[in-house]
Amino acid sequence: MISRRSIVGAGLVAPMALAGCGPQESQSAGGKTQIRFATDWRAQAEQGGFYQALARGFYADKGLDVTLIQGGPSVNIPQLLAANAIEMGLGSNAPIVLSMVQAGAKARAVMASFQKDPQVLITHPRADIKSLADMKGKPIMLADASITAFWPWLKAKYGFSDAQVRKYTFNSAPFLADPNAIQQGYITSEPYTLKKQGKIDPQVFLLADAGYPGYAAMTLVSERFIARDGGAVRDFVEATIAGWQDYLHFDPAPGDGLIITANPDMTHDLLAQARDKLLAYGIVETPAGEIGTMTLKRWREFFSMMAAAGIYPKDMNWESGIDLSFLPKAT
Repeated sequence: MISRRSIVGAGLVAPMALAGCGPQESQSAGGKTQIRFATDWRAQAEQGGFYQALARGFYADKGLDVTLIQGGPSVNIPQLLAANAIEMGLGSNAPIVLSMVQAGAKARAVMASFQKDPQVLITHPRADIKSLADMKGKPIMLADASITAFWPWLKAKYGFSDAQVRKYTFNSAPFLADPNAIQQGYITSEPYTLKKQGKIDPQVFLLADAGYPGYAAMTLVSERFIARDGGAVRDFVEATIAGWQDYLHFDPAPGDGLIITANPDMTHDLLAQARDKLLAYGIVETPAGEIGTMTLKRWREFFSMMAAAGIYPKDMNWESGIDLSFLPKAT
């Protein structure tokens, strides 16, 4: 069972379509500003706000001609931005933003679709683990990218060690075969598929609810496009926020229809349970109901934690990768 972590239909393109994309200016068609937006994975409910905004015409109403480019294992958002193959893309987690700053990339995060990183650690039902702290010293299956993402936080907070790390390849078969296994996952994905396909009721521990401070699903925009059309960036942010509100609280069918067209592996039950999790765990919205918001205070907290772990130099100008001016209420 593999999990997370030719398309037809207006406003959608396949990842392979990027192969021939070279640097070019975005064009205006019929008076609309064209924006190529690449997602970080195959179409799913975790991108529902973008697909809903496209399907409901929220982007078009702002004078934007948005093309959603479905991501996948071989799609690298920072590289596409650097090559000017896209104007915008989805950054899965906060370390991606900081790593772009460290690399000197000319792009900025302008909104966060996820106020909580959906990352979880998952176990079989077992009496010896009732909290993240109980996992100290036990083997944990992690993807390579996680070693420089949430793993430093777990080591700092709970005293975990690198000796615990085992390879995770986004295949849950090893987990299902071993009742003592622990693996990473997304709150919206693996727990449901493990329960449905593996016939177990897994224990799920959301890192954000234990204090992990990272934002997730950031909209990344090239500085070139910001300089050329900041108004379009603001319009995109506003339309996307409206898309998320509509997708979560009203009829999600328009967005789900585009998602299933782009990714036939998605089903209505998978989408519905993921949307329910986004709501139940407060992944997208703040307690006050805000969507997209970010604060420098919270980014500073995250950077300080990562710098203390030696992931980034302590004197790095991390603020250069974040632009709050396009949010409805800049903070």
